[in-house]
Amino acid sequence: MADQVTGRILLNPWRLSPRWRIGIGAVIVAITYGGLISAKPDSVHGGVGGPAALLALCGYTLGAMLIVSGAVAGLPTTTVALLPVAITINIVMGKIVYFSGLPLQLDSIGTVLVGVLAGPAAGAATGALASIVVGMTITPGALPYAVTAALIGFIAGTLARAGWFRRLPTALLAGGVIGVAAGIVSAPITAFVFGNAGGTVGQSAVIATFQAYGNSMLKAASLQGLVADPLDKALTVALALTLLAGLPSGYVHRFPFVQKHRVLAVHRLMPRRT
Repeated sequence: MADQVTGRILLNPWRLSPRWRIGIGAVIVAITYGGLISAKPDSVHGGVGGPAALLALCGYTLGAMLIVSGAVAGLPTTTVALLPVAITINIVMGKIVYFSGLPLQLDSIGTVLVGVLAGPAAGAATGALASIVVGMTITPGALPYAVTAALIGFIAGTLARAGWFRRLPTALLAGGVIGVAAGIVSAPITAFVFGNAGGTVGQSAVIATFQAYGNSMLKAASLQGLVADPLDKALTVALALTLLAGLPSGYVHRFPFVQKHRVLAVHRLMPRRT
């Protein structure tokens, strides 16, 4: 954008359109991920607490916040009203699983729910906002994972638009795809920011097992994500579909995304019993 009087470039990022904010945020995330993969710091001095950790923390957090600012700007009132409910579902389920010690998370049910009902941008905003809220109030370690949460919501909405949620088998497969993507993006954060300390005791035990077999920090975290996240996200999708089946049809079809792309055939096949 150029000033019409002086011809100078206006650098205020908040004057950028929502699409530009999302695009710049995604580029920052991609550059951060590429930088970490290229550097491959695998020691305490080069990884945890060092430049790699700072790069992961700043790059992922900044990218996630830009994506959120762009995504929220274009959401309708119906979707915005759903966000606090979805974020609460994420937090409650995440804490229940955390205290269970299982190598799972199940903290993205609300994110998938919004992605299916309102599309990729709404799903991305829900996931990132949930991580930011948890990171600033309950668990600071959740903040860098905001980019992973945003990606989960974005892919859920994208696959819903493509019809993956019309049948239960393809919906569960969508959960597996989401899990693979989440595991890949999360691995550098787990390895270089937290020294391979997983979100739960079970995750940390799985990562430690992979490291005991001689794998590097990044490879151990990646293997844990690729093993556990597809199952975790398939269960997440199944629980999100269960919630959708319990919602009144009139409420569900108030979302333009649902009507335009006919994403809820599964919901119609599972009517609410009265």
